[in-house]
Amino acid sequence: MALSFCGNDRNSSYNVDEGVFNNGCFVDALNLVPHVFLLFITFPILFIGWGSQSSKVQIHHNTWLHFPGHNMRWVLTFTLLFVHVCEIAEGIVSNQWMDTPHLHLFMPAFIGFIAATTSVVYYHNIETANFPKLLLVLFIYWVLAFITKTIKLSKFVEYNVGFRYLRFCITAMLVVLYGLLMAVEINVIRVRKYVFFASPQKVKPPEDLQDLGVRFLQPFVNLLSKATYWWMNPLIIGAHKRPIELKKIGKLPIAMRALTNYLRLKDAYEDQRHAEDPDKAPSIWKSMYRAFGHPILLSSSFRYMADLLGFAGPLCISGIVGHLENKTSRRHFGVYFMESTQLLQNTPVLAVLLFLALVLQRTFLQASYYVTIETGINLRGALLAMIYNKILRLSTSNMSMGEMTLGQINNLVAIETNQLMWFLFLCPNLWAMPVQIIMGVILLYYLLGVSALIGASVIVFLAPVQYLIATKLADTQKSTLDYSTDRLKKTTEILKGIKLLKLYAWENIFCNSVEETRGKELTSLKTFAFYTSMSIFMNAAIPIAAVLATFVTHAYISNDRLSPSEAFASLALFHILVTPLFLLSTVVRFAVKALVSVQKLGEFLQSDEIGDDSWRNGEMSVSLDSCKKHSGVTKAINRKQPLRYQLDGYEQPSRRQLRPTETEDFAVKVSNGFFTWGSNLSTLSDINIRIPTGQLTMIVGQVGCGKSSLLLAMLGEMQSISGKVYWSSCLSCTSIKNRYSVAYAAQKSWLLNATVEENITFGSPFSKQRYKAVIDACSLQPDIDLLPFGDQTEIGERGINLSGGQRQRICVARALYQNTNIVFLDDPFSALDIHLSDHLMLEGILKFLQDDKRTVVLVTHKLQYLIHADWIIAMKDGTVLREGTLKDIQNNDVELYEHWKTLMNRQDQELEKDTEVESQTTLERKTLRRAFYSRETKNQIDDEDEEEEEEEDEDDNLSTTTSRRSKIPWKVCWRYLSSGGFFMVFLMVSSKLLKHSVMVAIDYWLAYWTSSSPHNKYTVWCRNSPLSHHLPLCGVPGNYVVRFFDVTPLGQILNRFSADTNIIDQHIPPTLESLTRSTLLCLSAIGVIAFVTPAFLIAMVPITIGFYFIQKYFRVASKDLQDLDDSTQLPLLCHFSETAEGLTTIRAFRHEARFKQRMLELTDTNNTAYLFLSAANRWLEVRTDYLGAWIVLAAAVASIFTISGLQSGLVGLGLTYALTVTNYLNWVVRNLADLEVQMAAVKKVNSFLSTESENYEGSMDVSQVAEDWPQQGEIKIQDLCVRYDPMLKPVLKHVNAYIQPGQKVGICGRTGSGKSSLSLAFFNMVDMFEGKIIIDGIDICKLPLQTLRSRLSIIMQDPVLFSGSIRFNLDPGCTCTDDRLWEALEIAQLKNMVKALPGGLDAVVTEGGENFSVGQRQLFCLARAFVRKSSILIMDEATASIDMATENILQKVVMTAFADRTVVTIAHRVHTILTADLVIVMKRGNILEYDKPETLLEQADGLFASFVKADM
Repeated sequence: MALSFCGNDRNSSYNVDEGVFNNGCFVDALNLVPHVFLLFITFPILFIGWGSQSSKVQIHHNTWLHFPGHNMRWVLTFTLLFVHVCEIAEGIVSNQWMDTPHLHLFMPAFIGFIAATTSVVYYHNIETANFPKLLLVLFIYWVLAFITKTIKLSKFVEYNVGFRYLRFCITAMLVVLYGLLMAVEINVIRVRKYVFFASPQKVKPPEDLQDLGVRFLQPFVNLLSKATYWWMNPLIIGAHKRPIELKKIGKLPIAMRALTNYLRLKDAYEDQRHAEDPDKAPSIWKSMYRAFGHPILLSSSFRYMADLLGFAGPLCISGIVGHLENKTSRRHFGVYFMESTQLLQNTPVLAVLLFLALVLQRTFLQASYYVTIETGINLRGALLAMIYNKILRLSTSNMSMGEMTLGQINNLVAIETNQLMWFLFLCPNLWAMPVQIIMGVILLYYLLGVSALIGASVIVFLAPVQYLIATKLADTQKSTLDYSTDRLKKTTEILKGIKLLKLYAWENIFCNSVEETRGKELTSLKTFAFYTSMSIFMNAAIPIAAVLATFVTHAYISNDRLSPSEAFASLALFHILVTPLFLLSTVVRFAVKALVSVQKLGEFLQSDEIGDDSWRNGEMSVSLDSCKKHSGVTKAINRKQPLRYQLDGYEQPSRRQLRPTETEDFAVKVSNGFFTWGSNLSTLSDINIRIPTGQLTMIVGQVGCGKSSLLLAMLGEMQSISGKVYWSSCLSCTSIKNRYSVAYAAQKSWLLNATVEENITFGSPFSKQRYKAVIDACSLQPDIDLLPFGDQTEIGERGINLSGGQRQRICVARALYQNTNIVFLDDPFSALDIHLSDHLMLEGILKFLQDDKRTVVLVTHKLQYLIHADWIIAMKDGTVLREGTLKDIQNNDVELYEHWKTLMNRQDQELEKDTEVESQTTLERKTLRRAFYSRETKNQIDDEDEEEEEEEDEDDNLSTTTSRRSKIPWKVCWRYLSSGGFFMVFLMVSSKLLKHSVMVAIDYWLAYWTSSSPHNKYTVWCRNSPLSHHLPLCGVPGNYVVRFFDVTPLGQILNRFSADTNIIDQHIPPTLESLTRSTLLCLSAIGVIAFVTPAFLIAMVPITIGFYFIQKYFRVASKDLQDLDDSTQLPLLCHFSETAEGLTTIRAFRHEARFKQRMLELTDTNNTAYLFLSAANRWLEVRTDYLGAWIVLAAAVASIFTISGLQSGLVGLGLTYALTVTNYLNWVVRNLADLEVQMAAVKKVNSFLSTESENYEGSMDVSQVAEDWPQQGEIKIQDLCVRYDPMLKPVLKHVNAYIQPGQKVGICGRTGSGKSSLSLAFFNMVDMFEGKIIIDGIDICKLPLQTLRSRLSIIMQDPVLFSGSIRFNLDPGCTCTDDRLWEALEIAQLKNMVKALPGGLDAVVTEGGENFSVGQRQLFCLARAFVRKSSILIMDEATASIDMATENILQKVVMTAFADRTVVTIAHRVHTILTADLVIVMKRGNILEYDKPETLLEQADGLFASFVKADM
């Protein structure tokens, strides 16, 4: 049968007697003209254009959309395409009614479809190439199409073909669409003036697109790319070749930057302040709505569209299952016309509609998610900036009076802003859900009548149960959190004092307490698991219960049998209904949290701010004569002479003859000042002082008399009750230095998380010469040399921990380096020993600062420096006692002067003692060296971990890295699962499988039942509970080699116990559960469909291939982006806490702007990573959703075309299952990606567990050792060699010594000579690879460690106390009587102090013993050694932090209390061991001298003698 355009079943097909336009076929042919015209013209242009595209300048401009009406055009074109599809469908269906094929029924529509597609491709290329003239082609096309379609429509009207017929409706819609598109085109001509106008409008791309750093293109790409995240492809696919780095994700577009959003939010916030009621706090909710309301409304409308389209699924299913054809026919123009209602009764059409509805629904849903997430991120950025600006203005009293703690600020930043962000994410649900529920119930009622309401009410009644479970879950989570915080606190203490615990063999006692807490934590986790499984059970059971209730009621009430189409439609509807009800409880919880967060934020934003300090800007009136430059006479002082002159013999330098008069210039002047720290009591009262310009002013006085407060009052940090602070404005006329900035070194040192160099330069330009001078003045060079990367080493919170003195010197260096007129130093000598103080005073303050003619204000306790002061302010109890030069005070206030003199003599004596000491600094450097001398091995250890991974494939070409990056760590997963016990794994897998088979069985039964007579059936429901995994990490690594703790940073170990354990406890189980559930759901669904229509499997092949590639690319990219998000979050949080700690310093330096800038950069970086992560998630979800839609289409088509022998119920079953797949496909991939990231924690913990632990057993049994060993305390050291690690050189080489019972032995030597290593060897804490130590006849290497260490006593160099009671600190095992404890305290000179404490022995010790001074802590450690009455005591530089008097008492005590025991003292003040029976001098791991002290002193050229000389 021949094909012909007009069909050849009548003769009149080509007859035009009644007029050309009255032949329907001709009209259809006319409609072809515009389409053909467009295709002929555009194809050549496109091909030529694409050839020359390479000449485009900037990559970004090809995403630049600048023609007006852009989005409108895309929407219209898509609608046009949809209508064309309907037209084709209608044509094909009509054609089936004709006797011979009529091509004109569907051919023009088909060509129209191609033309419409071409038009949008063409438009896109013209727009990105910026060639508007070529748009004329499109304009002509729209006009022609509009005209031809209008002719067709007018003919239909003429022949009375109305809306009843589908073809009329379609033609009418096409006319409207072509008209609108024509209007859009005219608008482009009107705005851009590119045709018929003399001056076409010039346009420039937006700033963001000119900036090649901006890589986040979502706002700039065309609509299709926006909806499908097409622009993400290069990033996600490229991640496979090389990891995504920060450079690769670039900057944020301007509109999304924190600054932009901060200004929006701030304006909205400030607009609410009214003049009539200035105290009324603006509402944060209102400001959030004003700043970010529009996108939320947009997102909500997307959400509504998606939800309404969601109902298309069930309706199409009921249509496909229920429709058998019913035939009526009408003819006009000699061709068949289909009625409008008939289209929806055609199953293939319904299948296509279902597909389109799904695609649209998913696109809208993802768009809604994206918009809310973007808004949430913007909001978070704005809030962070707002909080930060507030922190910089917080009044200091708030911080110091404890109204605003650091913890609170950190919570605001880390928790409250995130709560609000999450609330925004879930916000559209709040108003979308009720609509969804109401619509669902209406549709159910329409399908099933009254019985549907019964089912709905079941859901409503069970919802509160869900809510109850949700609240229970929240409570359990809270208690889990409390336990884990407690456990972490204990773990931290153990790790900080691990050396002591090992030396005293107490690790078990402490680890047990941690394990007990961990036990409670696990119990709480199990409760949590129980409630979670309850909640999941309810989730699955509610729809089943509702469906059963409905169907049973329906069977009893109604006479009709339930048809399969109704049954499956209602089943799908119930599934839709449950989700909002389940989510509602979560959303409500988040809403409540958001309310609390907003309240906290509001309180914070309303808290007190620091006063406005206009006086610092020199606006105060200062008489001009004060601006004369003071001519400085050079200071005559002999720098070589030591600083200990007597005051009387000291001539005042000839620098200032005049007493300062009013005309004298001053830098700062305070008059009648009364200042307070927030309460109304003034801390400083009646202050009248002046600070002379360019000179050294010292402020002295007792502890707590207000010296630091005076500095802060001048800086404007205190609230002034009355009085004024004047800053001289003449500073600006005499120098070009930084105007009103003050270099300030606070008493409590404050460091940034940055390199040493950045801490010192602090944002000033780097000058090598100046930097070097400052470092020498603060004698930092030796310390810097010890650091692994010199002055490029990171220090601060996250970096290397420096000692107090080192931190303080860096802070002073920072103040010296800054180029400011005024320098305030608040007690810079407090943590320094005498040599450093002298050096700093002479080199730093007198030379470096005074040569610069800078005004220096120095608060100090070291009175011996007063002779250098040009001006002295003496304070007492918050008032100024005296002010003047030293001469004035000597003449006018003899009493004060004499008081100072006696104090200075005392200081001088201390000085003499102090110089004997191996100075504190050397000690600090020694600790630093001990931490780092091992860094090589530390790095080796780290590298080994990495090497293990890399050894698998050494040849590192691209393909292998790729394969490594896309592999799932199966080994680790297996390790994780097997640690829960194989029975658990078996149980989990089998219960999962059982559950899914029961589910399928129920639904299959339903399909069967609706096709036969109703019976009452009962269903089984089973549910698995997530595994609680008992990884062996519950304890603490108490049994690792001590070396492990020396080389592993504390933070890293703690991370394993906090973050990683938390992931294993709380994140992996739900991820695993969700993964298995969604995978099994998808598999069972595909299985059911394949069972119903085997033909479906053919379509599955391409879908599976697509899915494989999508998940492969996504997993790698997602992992990288997640790492970026995590790694950019930490610096941001640290920056906040850093700023809050260093507020006074930042404000004194006037560096607020720099810190704000830094905060905005950090926020933007983190937001970029987060945005890309969420865009990647959308990328995945859009793709998997489209795949899901294809699956539905394939299932529908397969069942339609193989319908012959099928029961309609089974078709319904297949389609209902296909619909669920779309929901779960993306979760399979998301969970896989998450699991991969989370398994890293298991891997880390695993490698941590495989660290070697000490061999506790020993070759002897405990029973072979006498109860009271060692009795005598005789020690033989034979040929002993010791090293810290098999990879390191030995620290002791072939040492031999013999110590008789009861001898008092002193060991001395320079730093690093091996003294401390020897003391550790007694406890078998180091690797003794040759030789042995024999104590009372037993080789200690053979003893079990517990026995050995519990029988010896040691007093450590750094005192360690644990939180708890004093009793617990002396005797954690609770083995001694109170009398014995009191006796020990008496020996240690602590008895009276402890008696005075509330609770006596049970008095509280805070964390680290912070509530006692360092000296007292050291004494407690001594008492601890006395409690354990062992016959051997080892003192490792134990008296380093005790003053002389106490030390002398101690020496006596040790001599008496330990008269009959062996005492080995490792000395760093040589004079302490002059009375010993035997002295051992060590050098580089060898014993150099070994004899009685008297004998050694006689050897004048001996090492010991030289030590003693140096000491005298």
